[in-house]
Amino acid sequence: MSSQHATFLTPEEYLELERRAEFRSEYYKGEMFAMAGAGRRHVLIVTNLVSALSQKLRKRPCEVYSTDMRLRVSPSGLYTYPDVLVACGEPQFSDDRQDTLLNPVLIVEVLSDSTQDYDRGRKFEHYRTLPSLVEYLTVTQDRTHVEHWSRPDNLWQLAEYASLTETIHLASIDTVLPLAEVYDKVDFDH
Repeated sequence: MSSQHATFLTPEEYLELERRAEFRSEYYKGEMFAMAGAGRRHVLIVTNLVSALSQKLRKRPCEVYSTDMRLRVSPSGLYTYPDVLVACGEPQFSDDRQDTLLNPVLIVEVLSDSTQDYDRGRKFEHYRTLPSLVEYLTVTQDRTHVEHWSRPDNLWQLAEYASLTETIHLASIDTVLPLAEVYDKVDFDH
């Protein structure tokens, strides 16, 4: 019987490989994990979020990033690619390449059947260790439903939204996000 030994990578080795790779991978505790592709609804929701947030923050000192901006969760060592990130003030990066953000105030993940438990559970545990993070949204793609986690006074609180007529107040960027904008052109029947 042969035994296989896992090859563990340093964060530097991961970044070197990842920056040359055709496909994105997360990294945690020495291992790389390939990320799955996204479907039409997922892509539409991410596009809607980036568009709406960018428009609302046009003349403000905040930057909106989509799925290709890597995030390093320094306290836990996770490297990942959230669907949407917002950094306000001076964005901080892990190095001069400026492709790995360190200080988001808002993170959004669009849920899928294969990732929803991880996005709501272990991944959110990692995100909560970020000192800069004020709000976290999870957006369901097969129906109108958004979970809005915020931490006023350093205590995480949940609010849920399920109607296209509702709006979410995002305190981290002092703006309102209508669910009708999040779900614009998203067809739940297909």
